[in-house]
Amino acid sequence: MSERSLARSVEFPRVLNIADLRRLARKRLPRLVFDYVDGGAEEEVTLRENTRIFHDVTLRPKQCVPKAPTSDLRATVLGQTFDLPFLLAPIGFSRMLYPKGEAHAARAATHAGTGYILSTFSGTPIEEVRAFASGPLWLQLYSPGGRAVAEATMARARAANYSTLVVTIDTPVSGMRERDYRHGMRPLLAGDILGSLPHVWQFVVRPGWTIDFLRDGAPRRLPNVQIPGIGPMPSADIGAMLDQTNVTWEDFKWMRDAWKGPIIAKGVHTGEAARQAVDAGADAVVVSNHGGRQLDGARATLCALPEVVAAVGGRAEVLVDGGIRRGSDIVKALCLGARAVLVGRAYAWGLGAAGGPGVARAIEILRADMVRTLRLLGSASVSELDRSYIDAPADWFSGASGAGVGRI
Repeated sequence: MSERSLARSVEFPRVLNIADLRRLARKRLPRLVFDYVDGGAEEEVTLRENTRIFHDVTLRPKQCVPKAPTSDLRATVLGQTFDLPFLLAPIGFSRMLYPKGEAHAARAATHAGTGYILSTFSGTPIEEVRAFASGPLWLQLYSPGGRAVAEATMARARAANYSTLVVTIDTPVSGMRERDYRHGMRPLLAGDILGSLPHVWQFVVRPGWTIDFLRDGAPRRLPNVQIPGIGPMPSADIGAMLDQTNVTWEDFKWMRDAWKGPIIAKGVHTGEAARQAVDAGADAVVVSNHGGRQLDGARATLCALPEVVAAVGGRAEVLVDGGIRRGSDIVKALCLGARAVLVGRAYAWGLGAAGGPGVARAIEILRADMVRTLRLLGSASVSELDRSYIDAPADWFSGASGAGVGRI
């Protein structure tokens, strides 16, 4: 399909919300690719709870206030001002969702005035993504292959004007994502033809995706992880490489030496970890459980957010991800103290449904949701948002500054 046809496929009113994009992605993608994005670890308890937990926070509108002519959604994160208080989170293997998927997502973020975070495990080179996007780009870092390989990746990103390093700290091993094993993701990544035979029907019934994937070169290497003597790391080696690497707080010392810009620790679950991250030199933390894809049974990120905000005590900025499907979800996270949020599956479903236009539609849905929510709340700007606009369970604030503010 042409870009214009793809754009028409996700226009209003056919696509009203993020769930509609998920439905379209499911129709276009083979099951194993859809489930790679859609699924989580083990029983997917944390995956589900990340989304459900937003229902535990209710909104407290302020009536009869002057109506502002516009709603100011701008947010400043680590000195960079974005037109929106959400950025596009790093998602590995986005090129499976759509040819050069990372580049199309980055371009959509630029057009919307927000930032894009490129995963180390992306299928599109750092430099090519920059060529697509003139706006802010951040690099998410894993360190397979060790320090020297990571430093080389960081140097390429700095040369391409990536401004911020996002270090993922919650992946010493890969979580058990059972859907990936059941539906054939591992053989696809490895290029294992025999292993893929039981799953070949998925490609037959999704000819559009299959043709696009083959035309894109059926990429199975990671161009941003250059292993000495091997070259780009084969996708099939990720599990083994992760088992050999483990980020510690000591590693932030050499990362700080190698990266002269801001550094964020992504994967913080507790106040203790947040304080350790700041002590290690992180300028910000992301409250994240990896979208429920790592440790199943971990707390939902929204209820962990107040503890982390209180723990850092203003020494670092706090972001959050996980389970965001509506603009009102973003508003609730900002009211609980997040400087901004990262959205992942919401835009990934758009990318899988319609490429760049699908990502643009996901961003527009969340933007329009936020404007409407702010106006109904009686707030002119995201900078005004605080806990006076919400009710949340009191036990979320146990031990946090301002404890005792909860449901009444």
